[in-house]
Amino acid sequence: MKHLLDKIEARQQLVRETAGQLREQIGLPTEQLAAAERTLERLDITRETVLEPAAEDGIEPPEPLPPGYREVLAAIERAGRGLRANEVCEVLGLGTEPRHTESVRAKLKRLVDRDILTEPEPGPFTLAQPVPATLDLNST
Repeated sequence: MKHLLDKIEARQQLVRETAGQLREQIGLPTEQLAAAERTLERLDITRETVLEPAAEDGIEPPEPLPPGYREVLAAIERAGRGLRANEVCEVLGLGTEPRHTESVRAKLKRLVDRDILTEPEPGPFTLAQPVPATLDLNST
C-alpha cells in the first residue's frame, strides 16, 4: 500500500509542476493580449479624437480599407516602387497562380479607382500619393 501511495504522491508532484509551468506559459500571452487591448483602446480614442474636428467641418471620414487591401498597400509602400500583381503576391507570400494574381490585380484596380494607387502603364501599380494615416496600414 505504501508503494501505491508513493506513486500517487509522485504523480501529484509532477502534475503540480506541469500546472505551474502551464500557468507561466499562459501568463505571457495574457499579458501580451492585455497590452494589445490597451493599445487598441488608445488607437480607437485617437481615431475618434481626430475624426471629431473633421465631422465638425463637414468632412466625411474616408472608408477604412479591408485588411487584404491594407496588406497590398503596405507591400507597395515597403517596396518603394511600383509592383506588378504577381510581385505583390510574392511579397505577401501568396501563390502566383492565375487565381491569386487575378484576385490581387482586382484589388489593385479597385485601389486605382479610389485614387489610392496609379497604374501609369499596364502592369506596375504605384502609390498615387503618400498613404494617408487614416488608411491604417499597420492594423492587420
